[in-house]
Amino acid sequence: MMLYREMGNTGDMVSILGYGCMRFPKKDRKIDLERTEKQIISAIEQGVNYFDTAYMYGGSEAVLGKILAKGYREKVMIATKLPVFLVHARKDMDSLFNTSLERLQTEYIDYYLMHSLSSLAGWKRLKELGAEDFLARAKESGRIRRIGFSFHGDKNQFREIVDDYPWDFCMIQYNYLDEHTQAGKEGLEYAAAKGLGVAIMEPLRGGLLANRMPRQVQALFEEE
Repeated sequence: MMLYREMGNTGDMVSILGYGCMRFPKKDRKIDLERTEKQIISAIEQGVNYFDTAYMYGGSEAVLGKILAKGYREKVMIATKLPVFLVHARKDMDSLFNTSLERLQTEYIDYYLMHSLSSLAGWKRLKELGAEDFLARAKESGRIRRIGFSFHGDKNQFREIVDDYPWDFCMIQYNYLDEHTQAGKEGLEYAAAKGLGVAIMEPLRGGLLANRMPRQVQALFEEE
């Protein structure tokens, strides 16, 4: 039976296992729609209600949108991301966001992230281009429910970004080998103490921690 946790102070009850949509199965170098649909529907039936994609995940938003449009959209929460390196003016934010909505065949995004926002300088650049106005208008209109950022920088930059805006949530890399990498455990606890929800990416290091675990770690599992 799936377990759920409240996402920070949002009030949303999110499945403890989310579904990452960056690496859908492929067939003939294209996303295998039939296999992907079976996997996504199976996940929903097993209680997964959080699906993470991004504007830059080639074909992912469109495929996810096509599948969820078959009666599943209201059963799940969609997280997608603004590609900040493609933003050069205020109008770019609207254009990129609207494209995501069209691909996902939805009128709103549950969890919208600034993609790979890894320095305070990067966030300040977005603010200078009008990010706060964009986010405020989209949230007020109901087109964005929760606002966050994904992160790949160091813990000091992480703290500064967390403190600079009333974020609802964030997404960090975290697993038993990366407790002190990037935001790390310290960042996780800092964000949680501020009331932010924290989503975890790379919990298995792209499969490395499942298929090629260090010998010492494998020994610990064998002791159980």
